[in-house]
Amino acid sequence: MTQPLEVLRGVIHPWHEDHFGHMNVRHYAPFFDDAVYHMWTRLGIAYASMLSEHGVHMVTAQASTRFMRELKAGDLIVITGQVARIGTRSCVFDLRMIHADTGAEHAGYEVVEVVFDPATRRAAPMPEAIRAKLEAGGAT
Repeated sequence: MTQPLEVLRGVIHPWHEDHFGHMNVRHYAPFFDDAVYHMWTRLGIAYASMLSEHGVHMVTAQASTRFMRELKAGDLIVITGQVARIGTRSCVFDLRMIHADTGAEHAGYEVVEVVFDPATRRAAPMPEAIRAKLEAGGAT
């Protein structure tokens, strides 16, 4: 597993809250989904250039969220991410939603990203250039 990278910062707004007064589970997904896009850039892989440079792009095959602590309007969050596993056609990212002020972990997110060939509409072998960046884990 690589070292965590900061991939997103955000604020919890009143419209994220439900009738219980905390962020509703439906609002975690957009934060984590945005963070995954930023994860690629932090790893040195421009997401927008995957198709033009390698003929593939990534698709999310599975995502799992762990809810640990409530968040309320006004809370500031930081999402960190790291490469957990690298396969022949996929990789797994482990992301954490952390309170920016207290450092408490509020949610975790494990996502399986699959290399996808849009021409064949199937999973494809991972290009070596992408594998090398994943293995380096954002190290410079």
